[in-house]
Amino acid sequence: MKTKNTIIAALVTAGLTFGVTVQAKEKEEEQPISSSDVPQAVQQAAQAEAKGGTIVRWEKEGSNYEAVVDKGNKQTGVEITPDGKVVSRHDESKEHKEKGEKY
Repeated sequence: MKTKNTIIAALVTAGLTFGVTVQAKEKEEEQPISSSDVPQAVQQAAQAEAKGGTIVRWEKEGSNYEAVVDKGNKQTGVEITPDGKVVSRHDESKEHKEKGEKY
């Protein structure tokens, strides 16, 4: 009985670990998309963030969207939920350097 419980616990732990790993990977994957594929609420939030700048590209990250905004030769990534809520901002040049990309 004890061995059976240990096996079940190991399987549950492995399953949870795999699920978290898959979710983390989904979060990391950015897919370029067209502005026509971006919901109106997301576009409005991005335009408010871009005031004085230009949205240079759109990316899809998991269920969220990222607008890359260029303001005065500095690019900022703005992550936005499908309903238009801004959840984070980051310096795009730092992100690309971390990934080993030339920027």
